[in-house]
Amino acid sequence: MNISTFSAFKSRNYRLYFTGQSVSLIGTWMQKTAVSWVIYEKTHSNFMLGLTLFASLFPSFIFSFIGGVAADRYNRYKLLLVTQVASMIQALLLTLLIFFKDYSVWEIIALSALLGLINAFDVPARQSLVYEMVEDKADLPNALALNSSMVNLSRLIGPGIAGLALEKFGEDICFGMNAISFIAVIGSLLMMKLPKLVVPASTKNIFGELKEGFQYIKRTPSISLVLVMLALMSLLVLPFSTLIPVYAKDIFKGTASTFGVIDSVIGLGAFTGAIFLASLKPGRNLRKILAANTLVFGAGLILFSHTTYYPIALVFATISGFGMMSQITISNTLIQTTVDPAMRGRVISFYAMAFFGMQPLGGLLIGYLSQMIGTPDTVMIQGFIAFGIGLLLFRFLRKAKERKLQDQQEIAPDANATTV
Repeated sequence: MNISTFSAFKSRNYRLYFTGQSVSLIGTWMQKTAVSWVIYEKTHSNFMLGLTLFASLFPSFIFSFIGGVAADRYNRYKLLLVTQVASMIQALLLTLLIFFKDYSVWEIIALSALLGLINAFDVPARQSLVYEMVEDKADLPNALALNSSMVNLSRLIGPGIAGLALEKFGEDICFGMNAISFIAVIGSLLMMKLPKLVVPASTKNIFGELKEGFQYIKRTPSISLVLVMLALMSLLVLPFSTLIPVYAKDIFKGTASTFGVIDSVIGLGAFTGAIFLASLKPGRNLRKILAANTLVFGAGLILFSHTTYYPIALVFATISGFGMMSQITISNTLIQTTVDPAMRGRVISFYAMAFFGMQPLGGLLIGYLSQMIGTPDTVMIQGFIAFGIGLLLFRFLRKAKERKLQDQQEIAPDANATTV
């Protein structure tokens, strides 16, 4: 690890954002862990786990387009402040619901859907604002990789704390700690000194701007390929995480702490992968690394799926986490470093749709499939799908390289003929 691993920290605004968001994300992962555990403990239903994921992410799929337009039309900084305050209120409502004990599963699912709606506006604003926080734009890929390390370090810490809090103090304390954690990120945003934002005047309506963003993606293959691959992974593979409570409770005969540990080691693998990405020198072929890590992800899931010995299963879960990280981080980096700044919010909204939108549909599909054929076989199938997508991406990269060489060979004779 060298100094360039943390080059984005030279920017004061990014340092503030990173610090505040790190604290807040630990609370977010605590809440995610607690929601999954409470739902499964009450229903013992794989399908309900999938339905909970659907409720928490599907509103992002529906409204992320509008969120992307809002991020391009309005002040992203103010929009992010509003969404963070709204997320804090959602966490407080969930805490009060659990505290008074008189609640149903559907009320938890409804509040999860509310958070999904907030995230539809939060994600495009937050991801677009990172570009403005980094003073030297050459540090942007490093900032995005550090973002991923932050998310995954939080995933490493948050579920473990949640497991202990669920056992020792109860669900309401777990949710309450998430509500308090938002103070850190809101405080860091208020301390920032961003350059004055000049929002370009819009001559189109919302639907016109959405169409413009879609057409931009269609004529930019480097972006459309990444979005299609991420959508497939989000639909068919990433929802494996909804089945972790089943492994913890039924396969390993554990408790909430067991669930927290499995989620944490997945986060450990993802955090390690994010630090690896942050340490890469500029100019590395990120698409090749994405394909290789997709193979790692698939292999990890295949090995984890039928392992009944808990310590070995944790090793395979860590490998899966390492491979999983690339799907989100490299996809985001490839988009952020190639997109036209005027299109950033709208393109990121399509990224959010591919990531957040496909997962809820996949959660329902995976929840239903696991009820039919069993959890281990479902996760194994997901692993083979990931492996297949990785091989397809390698094939695409090879063909693209062959086309490039062929074009160069065709140009060279023409150049020589002109010289003669």
